[in-house]
Amino acid sequence: MAPTFMGSHLLDEENWKSLAVWDEDGGYYRLDTRDTRDVPVRMFLNRALFVEAEPTLYRQIVNATRFPGAKLVVITPDVHYGYGVPVGCVILTDRGDGAIAMGPVGFDIGCGMVSAKSQVDAGLATHDRKLAFNREVMKRVALGAGGASLRMGALSKSEFQELVRGGAEHYVSKYGAMFDRSKAERHRIPVSDKWDIPWGGPGNPERGLDQLGTLGGGNHFIELQRCEETKTLFVQLHTGSRGFGHGLATNYFRLAKSEHPERSADIDLGYFEPGSPHYEGYQNAVAAGGNFAIVNRLVIFEAVAEAFEKVFKAPLELVYEISHNLVQAEKHPEFGEVWVHRKGATRAFPAKHPALVGTPWAATGHPVLIPGSNRDYSYVLRPLPGAEKSGFSVNHGAGRRLSRGEAMRTLSQEKVDEQYRHDDIVVNVDGHVPLDESGACYKSAADVIDVVVKAELAEIQYTLWPLGSIKGNEEGARKARHSDRRKDKRDRDRSRSEARGLKDR
Repeated sequence: MAPTFMGSHLLDEENWKSLAVWDEDGGYYRLDTRDTRDVPVRMFLNRALFVEAEPTLYRQIVNATRFPGAKLVVITPDVHYGYGVPVGCVILTDRGDGAIAMGPVGFDIGCGMVSAKSQVDAGLATHDRKLAFNREVMKRVALGAGGASLRMGALSKSEFQELVRGGAEHYVSKYGAMFDRSKAERHRIPVSDKWDIPWGGPGNPERGLDQLGTLGGGNHFIELQRCEETKTLFVQLHTGSRGFGHGLATNYFRLAKSEHPERSADIDLGYFEPGSPHYEGYQNAVAAGGNFAIVNRLVIFEAVAEAFEKVFKAPLELVYEISHNLVQAEKHPEFGEVWVHRKGATRAFPAKHPALVGTPWAATGHPVLIPGSNRDYSYVLRPLPGAEKSGFSVNHGAGRRLSRGEAMRTLSQEKVDEQYRHDDIVVNVDGHVPLDESGACYKSAADVIDVVVKAELAEIQYTLWPLGSIKGNEEGARKARHSDRRKDKRDRDRSRSEARGLKDR
C-alpha cells in the first residue's frame, strides 16, 4: 500500500507545535503526533526558531515520515519550506526494503561547498584588491544559469562519461590538478558499469557538457572572507551539478511518475523501492551527478586560486570540499544499515567514525562548511560524537526567512546596495546586490550555529566574515567582461603613451 502524502487529511495539523516536547539532554524537540506514525522526528531548533517555523512545515515533515522504511527524520536549524519535504531535513530509510526518495535529493544533485585558506593578512584586502579579486575570478568562472565553461570548453559525450564515472580521480589523472584530493570528502562515488547516462528526455542532461567549472545562479556563490580566529583571508564557494544533475533528476522524476501515477500527484515526492526497475538506475544517477558536482567545485577552486594568487601574490590551500543533497548508504549505531537522505543538510562524521578510517580526519572529524548570507558570518565546524543523534548531519546554511518573490517585492535595491557599500562588501564588480540573495533573506547564521553547538553536534573551528561576494547573475558577468575590455584598452593606451614618452626623451 502506497503512503499518503500532501493531499491527505492530517489529524494534528492545527496543534502540532503544542505536541512537540523539548528533549533537554538531546538539545532538540521531539515531535510525536498521530500523523508521524511512530517515526521519530527530532527538530534541532531553539525556542525562537521553533516559534518562527512556518506552520505549513508540518505537512512536509509528515511527508518525510511517510516514505517506505522511514526510520528517522531530523530537522536542522536552517529549515524552511521546500518541495515536498523541508529544505533542512535528514531522512533515514531502511537499506533492506526501504525507499530511496527523490525529493530529499532534489534537482541540484550533489550541491556542496569548498573552503580554502591563505596566510595573507586580511588587512591587505583593500577595497581595490577586493574588486580586483572579483574581476579576476569572473574572467575565469562563468556565472548565471546559462553559463558555459571558460576553462574546459565543451566535452564530448565519451569524455563526459569518463568524468562522471571517475570523479576527481579521473580528472586529476587526465588533466592534472593543483589541489590536494585528500582534502575532499570523497574522490568519487561509484557508478555501475551497466548504467549509462540517459541522454535526452525532458531533462536534457546534455546541458552539462559545456558547464564544467561554472557557478550557476540562485544561491550559488564565491566569497572572499576574513577569518576572525586567524585574521587571514579565506575563500568559500557553493555550487552543484548544474544542468547535468538537474537533467538527470528531471528524467528520473518522470520515470517515478510513469511507474506509479497513482502515488505521484506531487512529483517532488517520487521514490523508488528495491523492486523498481529504476531503483539502481537512480542510485547511479545520484552518483554521477554527485561526481560532476565534486569535479565542478574543484575546477572552480583552481580558477579561484589562480585569481587569488594574481591579486594577493600568495597561494590558496584547500581546507575541505563537501557535498549536500545526496542519498548515501551508511551504517548508523541506532538505526542500522540505512539510506541517508540529506536535503539541504551536510554530513558530519566525528573523530573515530568508521568511514573516516584511513583519511586525514580519522582523529579529528572532518570539516563541515556552513555558509551564512553574504552579509553575515559563515563557519567551518568540527563534528562531535553527539552528531550521532542527528543522523551524523548538520545544517547546510543559515536558511531562508524571505522567499525570493517576497524579497523582490519588499526590499529596496537602493537601500540594500548602500548597506553593502557601507560595510565595504564588494558584490561582483558593479556593487549591484541580487535582492533575492541579500542578507535580509536569510536567518542569523549565529543563531543557527548556536543550536548546533548547544546540542553538541559540532564545534566552531573558523568564523568567516564576507569581504567580497560573487553571485551568479548573468548581468553582472556581462558587465565584468565589458569592464575588463575597457580596462585592457586603458592599459594598452597607457603603455603606448609611456612608450612614446620614452622615445621622445
